[in-house]
Amino acid sequence: MADLPINDALPALLDALRARSMAVLQAPPGAGKTTRVPLALLEAGLAPGRTILLEPRRLAARAAAMRMAETLGEPVGQTIGYRMRGDTKVSKTTRIEVVTEGILTRMIQSDPELAGVGTVIFDEFHERSLQADLGLALTLEVRGALREDLQIIVMSATLDAEPVAALLGDAPVITSEGRSHPVETRWLEHPLPRDHDFARETARLVERALGDTAEGDVLVFLAGAGDVHRVAGLIPTAPGIVVHMLYGAMKPADQDRALAPDTAARKVILSTAIAETSLTIPGVRVVVDAGRARRARVDPGTMMGRLVTERVTRAEAEQRRGRAGREAPGVAYRLWARAEEGALATFPDPEIRSTDLTGLALDLAVWGAKDARDLAFLDPPRDSDLEAARGVLARLGALDRAGSLTDHGRAIAALPVHPRIGHMLSIAGAAAAPLAAYLDRSRGAREEDLETALRHAPPDIRREGKRLAKLVSEGAAYDIAEQAALAFPDRVARRRPGEAPRWVTVGGTGLKAERGSRFAQAEWLVATDTDGDPREARLRQAEALDESAVRRLFGDQITWEESVRWNGTRVQAMRCEVLGAVVLKEAPWAEASVERCVAAMIEGIRQIGLSPGPPAARLMARVEAARAEGLDLPAMDEASLLDEAEDWLGPYLADIRTADAFDKFDLLPALQARLGYAGQQALDAHAPSHYTTPLGRRVPIEYSDAGPEVALKLQEVLGVTTHPRAAGKPIRFSLLSPAGRPIQVTMDLPSFWTGAYGDLRKDMRGRYPKHDWPEDPANARPQAGAKRRT
Repeated sequence: MADLPINDALPALLDALRARSMAVLQAPPGAGKTTRVPLALLEAGLAPGRTILLEPRRLAARAAAMRMAETLGEPVGQTIGYRMRGDTKVSKTTRIEVVTEGILTRMIQSDPELAGVGTVIFDEFHERSLQADLGLALTLEVRGALREDLQIIVMSATLDAEPVAALLGDAPVITSEGRSHPVETRWLEHPLPRDHDFARETARLVERALGDTAEGDVLVFLAGAGDVHRVAGLIPTAPGIVVHMLYGAMKPADQDRALAPDTAARKVILSTAIAETSLTIPGVRVVVDAGRARRARVDPGTMMGRLVTERVTRAEAEQRRGRAGREAPGVAYRLWARAEEGALATFPDPEIRSTDLTGLALDLAVWGAKDARDLAFLDPPRDSDLEAARGVLARLGALDRAGSLTDHGRAIAALPVHPRIGHMLSIAGAAAAPLAAYLDRSRGAREEDLETALRHAPPDIRREGKRLAKLVSEGAAYDIAEQAALAFPDRVARRRPGEAPRWVTVGGTGLKAERGSRFAQAEWLVATDTDGDPREARLRQAEALDESAVRRLFGDQITWEESVRWNGTRVQAMRCEVLGAVVLKEAPWAEASVERCVAAMIEGIRQIGLSPGPPAARLMARVEAARAEGLDLPAMDEASLLDEAEDWLGPYLADIRTADAFDKFDLLPALQARLGYAGQQALDAHAPSHYTTPLGRRVPIEYSDAGPEVALKLQEVLGVTTHPRAAGKPIRFSLLSPAGRPIQVTMDLPSFWTGAYGDLRKDMRGRYPKHDWPEDPANARPQAGAKRRT
């Protein structure tokens, strides 16, 4: 037996399985848990039936099977086998079967008892992939309902083990300390500028690493295959240095060459995250971490997962760093400054909280679980995310109105692709297989139509297309655009009126492109990839459609709807032929009811505002002033009036249909009716509309936040010794000269007569000698004009 760090923890693990048949194993990278634990169960006689080892990545699954088979001195396919999409090596003698994540879900769905399986091991569970979470939930369901004897082991390098142990009914936690070698970390001296050339800076850091270190292979972590190819083209050739690429879509033989030891040269391995866990690559002493990772995120427009490039988390950076110390002391270079480390997130989000759940919703429907909370998820999916996913399935015909699985849904679930792609395949048949393979594996194209994309599809996608074609029968004849529309019925879009290339989709989201885009002139199109902006997504990949194809594909979903709406200036009543949110035809609808027209007019009024005339505005101000003093009256601020417009304004709008007509409409009668007779009487008593002067003239009172105010000539209030009040406050008198110009403001006439009036009188007598300016204004008689001649 190889001397691996995990060996010290094996006795405790075996004891835990004998006692509880479930365990959580924590072991750092390089401890040997992936290849040693399944064999230890076999050697100890604790592996009745087959052992299923779940690996998150195809490369890791194949490498683990090959390593275990090598340990036994056998070829893969005998005692040790593997099973993954499109590649299987198992036999009747296979006791340990390494599978990728989706395979386990299908095994459980097709055989809920997992007949012949004695143990299920979940490796690298800390990655928290959607399929691993679902696989564990289903396995626990099988164990609880049908197979109490089923053994379950969850293995992880960095995960907090306690929540997982609790999920497994307080299963024992076994920890392996490991024996990693020291790794020195080296950062950039300064952060890179925002506009830096990522590929070139990575290549420079690789050159620095090669120059700084004298021995050992260099493992470079990049986000995706595109980055791998770009950086590979920038690393200069040098004697004794050989560059290998390593990513999931490569042929297995090319992957094996990248992993194999090379004593004749120093290797630089440009890899995606597939080398982050599970694999020990012999000879690696140096790691270069470019600091980026590809994550699954849901595109809210397509409701389909897509890969985005983000910064690594601290946990991922540490995992990558550890690769340099598996066999000997090493060095890790990071393409960021040490000061930037604190801005990194601690862990990546679980996929179940960040990616498209359409596949999960279909798997749950196949399992018969209408409520995800019935299963033991470490992090349950959000109800809103599942509802959105079920909406996609319903549009595809996979679920009926009651949310139950249909026969079509069962057929889709049997295909090893996203439900959208499965729907397309099941209808269009083998002819759609090339597009199915492309859409299921490719994301992030820039300004490319599907026909061009398929012509340049890489070999692995072409091989996958041939494999998928064997899984379905021949279907009806559909061109590429129609095939894509079957997969993305909610992303069929029609161009909006106007010069700018903008579209609205059947699902109601917006799309846009640059004026020079190859899609700019398309009246109809189907979008297969966007930038995911939920407000208005930018097209990345699409194919032009014509309306006849749309009608042929979705004719059973096209309906006529009567629409009464506000179009910005008037009420518009139309009969519309619609497909989802897309309008195909429309015509005026003369039979629209008064009630619907009034409702639309009110929505328009809420947009343009009330704009009350002076009498109505004064009434609103009076009411609000009285309410501020505690009088119980209906609110008449504009927000409240608009909010309750249906009740008080609606009965007066039967003949109002346009903004111009409403602008001429007198609100006063409707506002008075809102007050009612009793309310008007109370308002008149508490906040009168006018002040009556001693001469009997009625002067309007203006109400505002500053209080009630009246403007009138000084001579009209001569002799007034008690200051008038309104709405519980003294009226603010703006006293005017005989020429009507303001000369004094007062809220206390008696004090004004005995105070400031004296100085004012001196000035005013000279300016207006024909008017009376008595020495004793408090006892003078009010006057309406100039002095009478004697």
